[in-house]
Amino acid sequence: MIEGRAVGALGANCYLYSCLESKKAAIIDPGGDAKKIYRWVLEKGVKVEYILLTHGHVDHIGGVEELRTLLGDVLVGIHAADAGMLTDARKNLSRNVGMNVVLKGADFLLQDGQELTIGNKKLKVISTPGHSPGSVCFLSDEGLFSGDTLFAGSIGRTDFPGGSMDLLLKGVEKKLLILPDETRVFPGHMGETNIGAEKRYNPFLRF
Repeated sequence: MIEGRAVGALGANCYLYSCLESKKAAIIDPGGDAKKIYRWVLEKGVKVEYILLTHGHVDHIGGVEELRTLLGDVLVGIHAADAGMLTDARKNLSRNVGMNVVLKGADFLLQDGQELTIGNKKLKVISTPGHSPGSVCFLSDEGLFSGDTLFAGSIGRTDFPGGSMDLLLKGVEKKLLILPDETRVFPGHMGETNIGAEKRYNPFLRF
C-alpha cells in the first residue's frame, strides 16, 4: 500500500510504503515534520524497518534524524554517491536556505538493482543520477517512487552541484520509460502520474 503526504517547509512528498499482510513498512523521503510522520505511522499500525532516501537534498532528508529517535530500530539507506550529503550542510543545500541540517551517516548504502524486502513486498533500487550524483528511484509492484528524477510533465533540476542533464535524461530514457505505460509514478513533488502519460506529454522527454 502506498500513501503520500507533502512535508517540510518545501513541501516534498514523503511516502509510507506498507505490506498490509505483515504490517511492515518503509518511509521514503521524510523531508520534515517528523512528529507528524510518526503519528501517521502509529495511525496505520505498521512497523517501519527502513527510511529510504531517493537523494540527499535537505527537502528529502530533513526529518530523518528525529524519526530515527522516534522509531527506534530503523535503518537509513541512501546511495553512496549522495551519502556525504547527510553529514554536510553545504552538500545537502540546507545552508543555502538558512538551515544547518547535519545528520548521522547512513546505516547502509543503496546499489543499482538491489532489492529490499518489506514484509511480503519488494522494492527495487534503480540508479538515476542527474538531479544529484546518487539519485535513485524505487520500483514496487504498485508503482515507481521517482524522487526528483521524474515529475508529472517535468524532470528534476540539474543546476545543483553534481547535477547532469545528460545523465538524468539517459537514466529516464533507459531505465524508467521502458516500464509499462500503466506504471504509476509517485514523484518527490507535485502529483502522481504514470509512465505512459510522461512518454506522450512530458516536453523534456522528446527522444
